[in-house]
This record gives sequence, C-alpha cells and structure tokens, in this order.
Amino acid sequence: MPYHKSKKKDDKPKMIIVIKKKDAKMKPKKELSKVQKDLMKEHKQHHTKKHMDMMKKAMLSGLCFQDAHKMAMKEVGK
Repeated sequence: MPYHKSKKKDDKPKMIIVIKKKDAKMKPKKELSKVQKDLMKEHKQHHTKKHMDMMKKAMLSGLCFQDAHKMAMKEVGK
C-alpha cells in the first residue's frame, strides 16, 4: 500500500482566465494610416462618394474599417 495520496487530475486548483474584449472604438485621429488609405482606394471603386465620406469620418472618429463600413451601409447604402 502506498503511503502517499493519489492525485486525480481534477484535484488541481482551477484558474479562471478573464480576457477583456478590446473595444472596437479607438482614439480619434487627424488622418488615416497608410493601410487605411490603401483600403479606401480599393473600396472606392465599388461605393458612392457619400458612402466613402461617411466611412472616412467614422474612421477618423475611431472606428475600424469594418465597423465604419457596416455603419455606412446601414445609413447611406452603396
């Protein structure tokens, strides 16, 4: 008979890891980054000026490209 207690896998203390979800809204900017400008150039071929202006305004206020696009599609359309 062994003198030590047998450990089960479930005997370990459980750690709870909390991952904070990063907010989609970033801080406002004065101008778009080079990557954002390149994305906007490609995107411009498929959408109206009103759509593009709204996206740019939203991105400057701190939204990411995808969120700005969703917002512009809801309010202005293509």
